[in-house]
Amino acid sequence: MAGILPETDFCAEDPKMKQQAASDNARSESSFQVTMVPGDGVGPELMHAVKEVFKAASVPVAFDEHHLSEVQNMASEAKLDEVIGSMKESKVALIGKIHTPMEYKGELASYDMRLRRKLDLFANVVHVKSLSGYQTRHNNLDLVIIREQTEGEYSALEHEVRPPDGRLPRRQSCPAPPELPSAAEGPAAAASVKGVIECLKIITRAKSQRIAKFAFDYATKKGRSKVTAVHKANIMKLGDGLFLRCCEEVAELYPKIKFDTMIIDNCCMQLVQNPYQFDVLVMPNLYGNIVDNLAAGLVGGAGVVPGESYSAEYAVFEMGARHPFAQAVGRNIANPTAMLLSASNMLRHLNLEFHANLISDAVKKVIKGGKVRTRDLGGYSTTSDFVKSVIDSLHPHYGA
Repeated sequence: MAGILPETDFCAEDPKMKQQAASDNARSESSFQVTMVPGDGVGPELMHAVKEVFKAASVPVAFDEHHLSEVQNMASEAKLDEVIGSMKESKVALIGKIHTPMEYKGELASYDMRLRRKLDLFANVVHVKSLSGYQTRHNNLDLVIIREQTEGEYSALEHEVRPPDGRLPRRQSCPAPPELPSAAEGPAAAASVKGVIECLKIITRAKSQRIAKFAFDYATKKGRSKVTAVHKANIMKLGDGLFLRCCEEVAELYPKIKFDTMIIDNCCMQLVQNPYQFDVLVMPNLYGNIVDNLAAGLVGGAGVVPGESYSAEYAVFEMGARHPFAQAVGRNIANPTAMLLSASNMLRHLNLEFHANLISDAVKKVIKGGKVRTRDLGGYSTTSDFVKSVIDSLHPHYGA
C-alpha cells in the first residue's frame, strides 16, 4: 500500500510482536471479509475513522458495506436480506446504530430488531472498563454486562385491547374505567377499548438458560470470579421468576464461580454508589439496555465503551451504548474511541492479535496522553484530530 511503511517497521525491535505480525500475515494473505453497516447519525463518520486507521495499520480486512436506515429511507426487506446474505458469507460485522423512529408505521419490530432476530444474536456483551488517563468519579472499573436481546420486553408483541363485550379482560389488574362502553350501547361502541394497550414481555426457559450459560462460560473463559443475575422477580413473579430460576440452575453447574442476585432498581443504585462489587452481570433485554447506558456513563459515556453481540454462528461488533448522536452529524466532533475499540475486538475475534493490539494500544495511548480530547470528554479536539493522533501512535512517521 503506497505511502505506508510495512508492518515490520511497527515492531522491528520486538521479536515477539514481529513473530505475531508474521503469523497474522501468513494466515491472511487474502483479506478477511467483514460486513459493514454504518447506520444512522454519526455512524458513517465513525466507520470512516475505522477505515482510515485500518489503512494506516495495514489491516487485512475488506469491508462489504451495506446501508440500512429507517430514517434515511434506506430500509426495506430487500436491503435487510442483502445484509443477511453478506453476514452469511462473512460471519462477522461491524455496525453503527440503526436508529428506530418512534412513529408507528404499521410495523412494531424495527429493522435493527429484525436483523438481530434473523441472525439469532442472543447475547449482547458490553465490557465497561475505565480508560487510563481519563478521570471519573469511579476509576479502575472493570465489569461486564451480558444481556439477552431476542425476547423480553422487545418482543414487539403489543396491541390495543378489543374485548367483544366492551369490558376489560379478567386478567387485567387495573379496574375498568367508567367510560368504557357496554354491550348494551351497541356492537360498534363495544368494538374497541381506546386507551388500553397490552405490551407482552416474553420470557422462555430455553433462552433464559442459554444466556445464563453464556454468562458463566464467559466468566470461566475470561477468568472472572462472580456472576450477578439482575431481575425484578419480586414484582414479575412468573416472567422474571423463570429467568431467575434458570440462572440459579445453571449456577449450580459452575461451583467455582460465585453467584448472587440483585433486583434491577437496587442494581442501578449500587452501580452508581459502589460499582466495584460487580464482575459479570446477566439480565433480560430491557434491563440490559438501561444498565449498559448507566454503566457507560461511569467511565466517560457512550463514546468510549465498545460492545459486541453473538449467536452460535455470527459475531457483530458495535458501540456498547447504542446512540446515533444525531446532533453531532457533520460537525466532526464525534468520539471514535468506542467504534475503534469495537473494531479492535473484531480483529481479535478474527485471530488478528497483532493488529488488534496495535490499534487498541494506540487508542488508549491517545486517551492516556490527555492532549487530544473530543468534546464529550471535556476537550475541543475534532474527530479528525483524534484519528490523526491514533494513526501517529501507530507509527510516528505515517503520512510524512
